[in-house]
Amino acid sequence: MERLSKENYYLDIAQTVAERGTCLRRKFGAIIVNNDSIVSTGYAGAPRGRVNCCDINFCLREKMNIPRGERYELCRSVHAEANAIIAASRERMIGATLYLACIDPKTGAVQGGTCCCQMCKRMVINAGIAKVIVREDKENFSVYNVSDWIENDDSLGQIGY
Repeated sequence: MERLSKENYYLDIAQTVAERGTCLRRKFGAIIVNNDSIVSTGYAGAPRGRVNCCDINFCLREKMNIPRGERYELCRSVHAEANAIIAASRERMIGATLYLACIDPKTGAVQGGTCCCQMCKRMVINAGIAKVIVREDKENFSVYNVSDWIENDDSLGQIGY
């Protein structure tokens, strides 16, 4: 029997964390790992003490047909990556890897083709995380070097803010 890769081991954990997610559009789970030790976990959900979308059975972004990657200020949830970063000290995140898994809440299937939004990318950069690994399906994943997000600054060439 072939042993499960470290990447898929941690992605399985991130996928389990995603099951706690309360978003009606996508359930994300994130874990931060450094030196082969889990530093923190996070899933997408409303801020502590606020009502979750799954409890009110309503998503404003979905109702307004807002495409993926746009108008996150209308979302009730704190993203999984942000929750994992909030739960960890920066010292433990420097050089770490963030593992990210997404589940379709309607089907329960793994949702490939995802990555951090622009806001979460900024948080990942500032946290000192070195790499992001995203589950594509049960065995396959994509690896993103955070240094590429810094070098390929999305604001270069833009005037003003």
